[in-house]
Amino acid sequence: MRRWNGWGDTATAMDLPEQGLAFLGERIGAGYPLPDAKLEAVKALVPPSRLQGIGEATGVDVMHDAESRIRHARGQSLADWLAMRSGRFGAFPDAVAFPHSSADVRKLLVHCARHDIVVIPYGGGTSVAGHVNPVEGTSKPVLTVSLSRMNSLQDLDEESQIATFGAGVAGPHLEAQLRAKGFTLGHFPQSFELSTLGGWVVTRSSGQQSLRYGRIEQLFAGGRVELMRGDGEALDIPAFPASAAGPDLREWCLGSEGRMGILTEVKVRVTRLAEKETFLAFFLPNWTKARDAARALVQSRTQLSMLRVSNAVETETQLALAGHPGQIAWLERYLGWRGAAEGKCMMTLGVTGSRAQVSAVKQQLKHVLSDFGAVSTGELLGRKWAEKRFMMPYLREALWQQGYVVDTLETATNWRNVDRLLNAIEDNLRTTGPKTHVFTHLSHVYSQGCSIYTTYVFPCQASYDETLKTWAKLKHSTSRIIVEHGGTISHQHGVGKDHAPYLPAEKGDVAMEAIGAVMKHFDPAGLLNPGTLLADAPGVPLPEQLAGD
Repeated sequence: MRRWNGWGDTATAMDLPEQGLAFLGERIGAGYPLPDAKLEAVKALVPPSRLQGIGEATGVDVMHDAESRIRHARGQSLADWLAMRSGRFGAFPDAVAFPHSSADVRKLLVHCARHDIVVIPYGGGTSVAGHVNPVEGTSKPVLTVSLSRMNSLQDLDEESQIATFGAGVAGPHLEAQLRAKGFTLGHFPQSFELSTLGGWVVTRSSGQQSLRYGRIEQLFAGGRVELMRGDGEALDIPAFPASAAGPDLREWCLGSEGRMGILTEVKVRVTRLAEKETFLAFFLPNWTKARDAARALVQSRTQLSMLRVSNAVETETQLALAGHPGQIAWLERYLGWRGAAEGKCMMTLGVTGSRAQVSAVKQQLKHVLSDFGAVSTGELLGRKWAEKRFMMPYLREALWQQGYVVDTLETATNWRNVDRLLNAIEDNLRTTGPKTHVFTHLSHVYSQGCSIYTTYVFPCQASYDETLKTWAKLKHSTSRIIVEHGGTISHQHGVGKDHAPYLPAEKGDVAMEAIGAVMKHFDPAGLLNPGTLLADAPGVPLPEQLAGD
């Protein structure tokens, strides 16, 4: 069963080894566990629904019970986590609808438009930027529309390699349906276990193997968006291989975050399953060589499916959390003997294709990386990474039980600016609040630049309020640094409500007016996901309010 107050399945856990806990304690001190609220206590706080008759009026399955509303009230940001664990959710949807088809969604939107009801689209509930949260204090009833039952493969054009899915299909179910027919989408974000195809599209997601398969922008071919205008209008986006016929309607949908309509059907470009896939791990002597090696590989068009570079602190942290201290000690001695000692950085690579392609790429890797002093450790560490690639979100639960909180920040910038921005992010996180353990990797690389994905861990403070204030100061002061130092406010998680205050710094006034005008055209009454993407909803706290400034 899925956790009501955290990530993932209750039967799944990530172990925190003793040496990993000692490693954290040495760096930031002991954790301070906070008490968890009980589900029954939270259920007692859920107010009566203002939407009791909507199921009968539309003929769509609708749940009004307290637990369903609790389970769809928050996403997975750290602010959401603290709200769920404390039991202080703030706001709940009045009901949760479970449509089975585009026609069901259309009925819901027509009804909500006529009765002035706010609508929040809901995929897997994995947002870390406040996409699915009802705005606190709104006078209008709120309907959350879960697309979880719209999850089937509707069509597969094997000749054109275009698959059509219901937008609510989650990653594992999507891949299972495609693999049964010899295909893959190849989109594997860290949230793969729970996140959905529709969510990937409307938040501009990026998968771990985007070097081979492309980001969701390259995979999204077309689809259908049900609109909240007229008497059930819809936007059908045709799937052409390419088109020069004016603005691309796909781009209007990508990144729209539920503001222009509800994406119900998605056409994606799929690929036949590869003959072979392997993951490799190399260690480089220092950060400069690791960064430059990554740039050399991507700019030489080496046919990788994945390239990830951990800085020295993340490398040290990963080895501490790996367990097996005897084997890690042996590895450390071997790497030191080969010239990758203190300050070393781990590079994890994916190679996917035919056997001949994989063999050729492995030879090219040896040739390119030898110029940077890279030490190969073969496939073992890469295989271990692949086995646990979707387990990292469970680390938050493991750390929470020990009295620590963990969160991430991500951005992207040009190669020339990487060190300047990365250092500014890490320095701010280390100096703004309590002792904080900070580490970074480059998770996606491009010829022009790369993403920067930073994780930070600090002990829970004396109360939930103080912990939230500490997080808000770290999160929002660093977000300001990102946009002021040449980074995008989001490379792969979208804008939501949390990042909306920083979007104007990236887009500019004219573009913000244009985005607002487009959303108003598709949703004239402003009932779709208010406060998300655009900071246009009263009741969404400003960053400085959260931080107590």
